Formats: sequence, structure tokens, C-alpha cells
Amino acid sequence: MQFDAQGWCNQARRVSSPNCDVRSAGMPIDMVVIHNIHLPPGEPFGGDDIERLFTNTLDINKHPTYMELSKLRVSAHFLIRRNGELLQFVPCSQRAWHAGVSSWQGRERCNDFSIGIELEGSDFTPFEAIQYTVLNSLLDDLVCRYPIKYLLGHSQIAPERKTDPGPFFDWSHVALPQVLSEKSVTLQKPAL
Repeated sequence: MQFDAQGWCNQARRVSSPNCDVRSAGMPIDMVVIHNIHLPPGEPFGGDDIERLFTNTLDINKHPTYMELSKLRVSAHFLIRRNGELLQFVPCSQRAWHAGVSSWQGRERCNDFSIGIELEGSDFTPFEAIQYTVLNSLLDDLVCRYPIKYLLGHSQIAPERKTDPGPFFDWSHVALPQVLSEKSVTLQKPAL
């Protein structure tokens, strides 16, 4: 995968989200946060409701939970659909609003120094093999481009609020990028 100077991935379908802002100057991007998302909840995967949530165009009449969701202003940098399609909502150079109230090793506001990757899925369904393939390819390139040191689930940085990527996310399917050995860095994944 290739990225432009702003951090847009050329292989991703771009769907620009307004739910982002400028990162603090000099703040290194050293974390990737893995999430899951499923809209509408409890219904079959697919559709464009995740894109609509991240672009503030969710149809509040489509599902009973959407009235409350429509008040949120959230986004992620990337979304990996069930079929492996990669979407990008925010360039990596900007801060996507994906982590909310969060902290890691004494650092608050993880949005400031992280890249958020959503996988279309839930806490109740296994993820698709193609999603891991795309995730691993994306991680390889992100680690080459940024000083990534941490690969974490949303539940690790916001344990009192979040459970994603959930029990069906198989961390053993996440391949640590080859470049890590050259950087003498290890990604921190939750205990299996």
C-alpha cells in the first residue's frame, strides 16, 4: 500500500469524514487501535450505515438506535469491511475521533497519538480471513511509515467503556510486521 504526504492510502476508498481535527505539533503517531463496528446492530453485515455514521448522515428513522447514534461525532482512520474492502475516512496526519476518553501507560487522549482501524464485525461473530489479510498489509505499511510501538484493542485503552475488538477477534491472526525486528520494537497485543 502507498500513502501520500497527508497519510491517505492510495489503495483505500476515500470517504472523507468531518469528524477529525489537527494533531498536536510534534506528537508522534506510535499506536494503532483496533475496533469493531456493526450497523445496524443485530442485523446482517453490509450496507453503508457505518459510512453514514462517520460522515454525520445516518438516517435516524432506519433503526431505533440511530437517533442516539446520530448525535455522536465519531470517525476512524480506516474501516475494513467483511469482504476485505478498505475505506479511509481521515488522513493519518489528522486526529480521527475514534478512541474517546482513553489512556495508555499514563498518557490520556489516545486519539492524539493513534491511528484507529475499525473492522466490520461485532463481539458476537468471528471476523473474516480476508479482514486479517488486509489488516496485516495495512499494519505493515503503517509501521514502515510511523514510529508505531503499540497495537491495542479499544478495550485496552478504555476498559471501563469498551469491549472491542471483542472476544472473536483472533490476535493470533495478526502478523507482526517484519520491519519491527529492524526497529527493535515489539507490538503489545492483549494476552491470548
